[in-house]
Amino acid sequence: MALLTVLLLVAVMATVAVAVLDDVRFSVGRTTNAETGAQAQWYADGAETLARQRISRLTRDAPDRTPLTPDWNGRTFTLPIEGGTLSATVRDGQACLNLNSLVEWTGDRLAARPAGAAQLLALGRALDIDAMRMRTITDSLIDWMDTDAVARTSGAEDGAYAGGPEPYRTGGVPVAEVSELRAVRGVDADAYRRLRPYLCALPTDRSPINVNSLTPADAPLLVMLVDSRLDLDAARAIIGARPASGWPDPAAFWSQSGLGALDPTPAVRDQVSVRTDYFAVRIDVDHGGVQAVRTALIAARPGQEARTVIRRWTPED
Repeated sequence: MALLTVLLLVAVMATVAVAVLDDVRFSVGRTTNAETGAQAQWYADGAETLARQRISRLTRDAPDRTPLTPDWNGRTFTLPIEGGTLSATVRDGQACLNLNSLVEWTGDRLAARPAGAAQLLALGRALDIDAMRMRTITDSLIDWMDTDAVARTSGAEDGAYAGGPEPYRTGGVPVAEVSELRAVRGVDADAYRRLRPYLCALPTDRSPINVNSLTPADAPLLVMLVDSRLDLDAARAIIGARPASGWPDPAAFWSQSGLGALDPTPAVRDQVSVRTDYFAVRIDVDHGGVQAVRTALIAARPGQEARTVIRRWTPED
């Protein structure tokens, strides 16, 4: 009997010891993963700081016109780090239609901005999206952001979203990221897929576009600017004919043979720029088996140091 008691005690102690060792092992693993993840974040912090410094230098050296050289737009820089690699990509953050340009502040209220709405509709036409769907998307997006509770003709306020299986409300504020568009009435997977490459969410109610940063793939934005009075092939040709160093000023851009007779509105003329004020940065860190992604929007204006206005630990989608 005594022997059985001793054997039982030994078995219990062995079980407890195994459990304790497992707990220690998992604790060590958690600590190691946390340290590795924290180190990856520090690497991303360093890369973002370096990006701000380079962007500040770029805007300081050329305050009125963002140079195309050195080749920075869309270029990925890869650096070796201890235990992995770090890559950073900087691109023009305003080669897009700013969704927040569909509304504007009037006193303390957000109201529709017709010029922005017209441009989203024109972009939809350039991308061959059904006109009725685009009208629904445009009106509903304005309703999503404005501060009143009155639905537009094809729009949707809180009541349109309250009866779904997962009820929610409109934001009543400018959108923080493009992915919010998925929650807006009228936006299906196909429309979002077509629109997404040409949209952004900037912290302003205007949508400046640096035409020197546009690529032939951005031709729908040029069609949008001239309210569909240019076809995609003509837009690609204009972008392809851009001087190697870019247009020296907006007037030189508008003097192109395909644009001179279109007589854009003063607002659209002012929208076109040869300076980039917003830069989008993506940083990918692979450190010790831990992958981290940081995206940031950096604002840079003449006479000011570049600053981060939006930062996320997620990729844009």
